[in-house]
Amino acid sequence: MSSDTLVKVAAAHNAAPLRIVPRRRPGLWATAAAVLVLLGLAATSVVRNEAFQWDVVGDYFTSASVLRGLWLTLWLTAVVMALGFALGTLLAAFRLSSNPVLRAVSWGYVWLFRSMPILVQLLFWFNIGALYPQILGVRTVNLLGPVTVAIVGLTLHEAAYAAEVVRGGILSVGRGQIEAAQALGLGRWRRWRRIVLPQAMRSIVPPAGNMLIGTLKGTSIVSVIAVQDLLYSVQLVYHRTYQVIPLLMVATIWYIVVTSVLSVGQYYVEKHYARGSERTR
Repeated sequence: MSSDTLVKVAAAHNAAPLRIVPRRRPGLWATAAAVLVLLGLAATSVVRNEAFQWDVVGDYFTSASVLRGLWLTLWLTAVVMALGFALGTLLAAFRLSSNPVLRAVSWGYVWLFRSMPILVQLLFWFNIGALYPQILGVRTVNLLGPVTVAIVGLTLHEAAYAAEVVRGGILSVGRGQIEAAQALGLGRWRRWRRIVLPQAMRSIVPPAGNMLIGTLKGTSIVSVIAVQDLLYSVQLVYHRTYQVIPLLMVATIWYIVVTSVLSVGQYYVEKHYARGSERTR
C-alpha cells in the first residue's frame, strides 16, 4: 500500500464525526412565545378581575348545598352510563343479529333517539302524564318524579350512542380471530369473553370515555326540570344572593376537576386494553 493511501486512511480514521445541526425555526419559536404571552395575559386578567369575586367562590366551593348537587350529578352520571351501555349493548347485539326484525328495531331506535334533542326528550318525559295519566293503576305524576324522568330520558338518549360504540368495537375485531377461535374448539361464550371483547375494548374505551365526560356535563340540562344537580344547586344560591358569576365559577371549577379525574382514569383504562398491540400512544 502506498504512502499516499496510508495517509488518506489515517486522515479518515482521525477525522472528527460530522456535527448535525438542527434546523432553526425562528417563526415556530416566535409563535410559541406569542401564545404563551397571550395565555399569561388571559390568566392574569381572570385572576385579577374583581368581578369574579374569588372570595365568594372560595366560600361556596365546598358548601353543603353545592356538594349535595355535585353528589347527585356524579350519581346520575354513573346510573345513566351503566343503564345506557347495558341497553346499548343489547341494541348492538340486535343490530348484528341475523334476524331482520331485531336489526330493524335496533336501527329504528338509534335513528329515533339520535334525531331528537336531549332537551326535547326530557321535556317530553316530564309531561308524559298528559298522554298517559295512569300506568298500571298508578298516577304518572307519582310514578315519574323529576329524578326518574332525568334517568329515563338520559338513559334512552345515551343507549342510542352506546349501541353504535359497541357495534363499532365488535366490528373492529377481524373475522379471522373468530374463525381461529372456532378452529380451536372454543365455545361461543368463551370466544366472546376471551377473544372478541378484549380486542373490541380497544375501540370501545376511547369513545366510551368521551361519552362519560359528555354525560357528566350533559346532566346539567336536567336543571330545567328542577333536578337539584350541581348547576341547579348554584342557581338556587345566586337567585337568592344575586352573585351569578362567582356561583357559576364554582360549578365550572367542579366540572373541570371531575372531568380531569375522569380523563386520567380513561388514560389508564386505554393503556390497559392497549397491551400487546402495536399502537403507539
